[in-house]
Amino acid sequence: MIILITGGTRSGKSNYAQKLALELSSNPVYVATAKVWDEDFKLRVDRHKSSRDDRWVNIEEQRNVSELALDNKVAVVDCVTLWLSNFFSDHKYQIDPSLNSIRKEIDGMTTKNTTYIIITNEIGMGVHAETEIGRKFTDLQGWANQYIASVAHKVILMVSGIPVIIKDSGKN
Repeated sequence: MIILITGGTRSGKSNYAQKLALELSSNPVYVATAKVWDEDFKLRVDRHKSSRDDRWVNIEEQRNVSELALDNKVAVVDCVTLWLSNFFSDHKYQIDPSLNSIRKEIDGMTTKNTTYIIITNEIGMGVHAETEIGRKFTDLQGWANQYIASVAHKVILMVSGIPVIIKDSGKN
């Protein structure tokens, strides 16, 4: 099952995802997709890590999430934006191959006996990017989100810490 949690910056996505995972499992998995680029980002990652206790299994995987051995587990995948940026960089900032890579991963995840709680960002709801590469990534993120939402069983939009269910296929 795929549960997609989306929203803006500081909307409460990660907190909600972690609470949901702990409701579904006593020993959930946290899959971090980020590269740590600088000290400021390291502090952000450390803050996220400190919000999880010893019930969590932490895995860092920047690309091949669908290949992780997570059968019969509940896994929070945080987050699509950073995961997608890895593919975008790999594919020299080209949209189509980057989108194909994330679709392949999501398709692989749909064949697993795993509950994935995937966190993403609605970066297109803010100001328009000033650079061409920024605009390309915003488009890529939007298309990736649409694809994931189309295969997800549930889609939840976080608004000011409040979850708004926008899709629920009823499959649990």
